[in-house]
Amino acid sequence: MPKPTRTHWAAITAVVLALLFAGAATVASAGGDEGHEGGHGGGTGTAVPASDSADAGFARDMAVHHQQAVEMSFIVRDRTQDEEVRRLAYDIANTQANQRGMLLGWLDLWGLPKVESGSEPMGWMTPAQGHGGHEDGHGGGHEDGHEEEQGEGQGGGHGAAAGRAAGEASLMPGMATAAELDQLAKASGKQAEILYLQLMTDHHKGGVTMARGCADLCTVGTEKSLAQGMVDAQQSELALMADLLKKRGAAPRG
Repeated sequence: MPKPTRTHWAAITAVVLALLFAGAATVASAGGDEGHEGGHGGGTGTAVPASDSADAGFARDMAVHHQQAVEMSFIVRDRTQDEEVRRLAYDIANTQANQRGMLLGWLDLWGLPKVESGSEPMGWMTPAQGHGGHEDGHGGGHEDGHEEEQGEGQGGGHGAAAGRAAGEASLMPGMATAAELDQLAKASGKQAEILYLQLMTDHHKGGVTMARGCADLCTVGTEKSLAQGMVDAQQSELALMADLLKKRGAAPRG
């Protein structure tokens, strides 16, 4: 296994710090909902979301979804020297690691498990919101992440087909398969940039669908606000990634 680069360690350190700050922000933001009427996560001081609620389901699922975005962003920062893509990857890694810390912190605050056995991914959403469709899902959820263990190989395949092995079960919309992550880790330069932008475009589209679901269904005020903020920010990044792909003579994957 190749030794992590100085840039890699700096990125990891930044994310760890972001998670620590997010933990403190979690307690403050969730506590700020107390005393508000209308079911905003503890208006009576005792009401918290149920384990099968949209609030809990979104927190669990988006934490997993975000972790893969962080993983892909760490990979591409070591596979290209292009400053535009590296800056985007750094921003995504830090933002989504911070948000992931908030989501997991809320689950702790509510006394709910981070993983619920027998729970179907996105089961908290309605069919009309995207639950059950999974047309964008590419499986391969790497919940724990392995940012420090990315390969240094060159080359790799092209496009989505090379990464979609038969039998890989869909997990959540936009998530890359294990094969696609391996492909990204082996690519370099412009090839890595294009693949990352395509994978992250799919990832953001899936994330927007999930966040809109929470904005509609969640009852905790701070979580609803976070979800709507995800929608706005990721739509903006989708436009940026489309421009970056166009500059490289490429386009999003259908």
